[in-house]
Amino acid sequence: MSALVIAADPFFNTRRDQIVALAAHRAVPVLYPWREYVDAGGLMSYGGELRWGYYVAGQYSARIIGGEKPGDLPVQQPTRLKLVINLRTARALGLTVPQYLLVLAEEVIE
Repeated sequence: MSALVIAADPFFNTRRDQIVALAAHRAVPVLYPWREYVDAGGLMSYGGELRWGYYVAGQYSARIIGGEKPGDLPVQQPTRLKLVINLRTARALGLTVPQYLLVLAEEVIE
């Protein structure tokens, strides 16, 4: 069986619904970078929260507008990653999600 991993990229994120629909139509299991894909019907995601990235971008924008130099700001990355699994999608794809993955998941969508 083939599978696909979608990278964390703004291009893909702006086409989230199209990608999830195409994966469902082709019956391809996909691992996504953010839970928003799983909320849209994707199989599973493992990564940081997209909301956190937007929050940090807003904070950095305010600091830059306030006069700080962008080069002086530290690089940040998520410190908490979440595994989210959509069991409805797994069943539609004819997949059985192993129990150990369900135990590790931060959230399981029935």
